[in-house]
Amino acid sequence: MKKLLFLLFIPTLIFSCKKSTTDVDHPKLDHETILKYIADSNLTGVDSTASGLYYIVRDSGVGPQPNTNSYVTFFYKGYLTNGTVFDQTTGTPVKYFLHSLIPGWIEGMQLIKKGGKITLLIPSALGYGGNASEKIPAYSVLIFDIELVDVQ
Repeated sequence: MKKLLFLLFIPTLIFSCKKSTTDVDHPKLDHETILKYIADSNLTGVDSTASGLYYIVRDSGVGPQPNTNSYVTFFYKGYLTNGTVFDQTTGTPVKYFLHSLIPGWIEGMQLIKKGGKITLLIPSALGYGGNASEKIPAYSVLIFDIELVDVQ
């Protein structure tokens, strides 16, 4: 009987020792993922902020620069580091209050002016974090190519 209990205890012990997603250092993993993407894609002109957002200003634009309360009009393409496109504008730009977007966008869009273009490499904490959707896995690094059409 003791041998049976011991045999039942071993799988329980093994499975309880597995790391959960809360044990993963997502900021570190995201940072490594972004640096690998930059290297593999031969990206140049990449800068970063204290929050961990990486970006490339492709065109700084002219005119007004958005703030968190701005109503922004823009085109965008969003994709994962493996190149899978999960969303993009088609034909007509979209309009949102900047403060209603994900933190990576709020921070990144303020780095350009009207008419500007930027690529954002967003760690999961500044994106959707652990929230998965149909096309975006939980804890995904997100990449967005954005063209800021208008700022109000």
